[in-house]
Amino acid sequence: MAQVVAPSVTRRMAGAIADGVFKVLLAVVYIAGAAPLGRLLGVPAWLMVVSGVALLIGGGIEIRYTRSRSMRTYTRLMIAYDSGWVLTALAGLLMAWQDGNAGGEVWIGYQTAAPVALATLLVAANPTQTASGIRTVDPTHRRRA
Repeated sequence: MAQVVAPSVTRRMAGAIADGVFKVLLAVVYIAGAAPLGRLLGVPAWLMVVSGVALLIGGGIEIRYTRSRSMRTYTRLMIAYDSGWVLTALAGLLMAWQDGNAGGEVWIGYQTAAPVALATLLVAANPTQTASGIRTVDPTHRRRA
């Protein structure tokens, strides 16, 4: 049976959209469960709500700009964001294991600042369309014969 292989740009685009959707869903969880999650993480409920709003904005912009920004730009920004996410999670865990109270604050602080930074960089990135309205070709895109 023949297997249909989607172009890598399509897979990357789906990944970028999924990343944005994940941020939006996480935002809903943060906002809806602000009080219990805040107690669990040792942060005030208002900080959970602010973090949720930041994730909502970041995820929404990420979804919105999927077609108008280069997948190369998306990939680089997502790698940077996710690398920071992992490092912050590890730092938060280390602080929590050492009986520190700042682990949750570090984690939620990153979840508040990083989506806004990613969204700002994405909005500032060059669009994949020229002023004439002709769409430029992403250099990672390969056309099938």
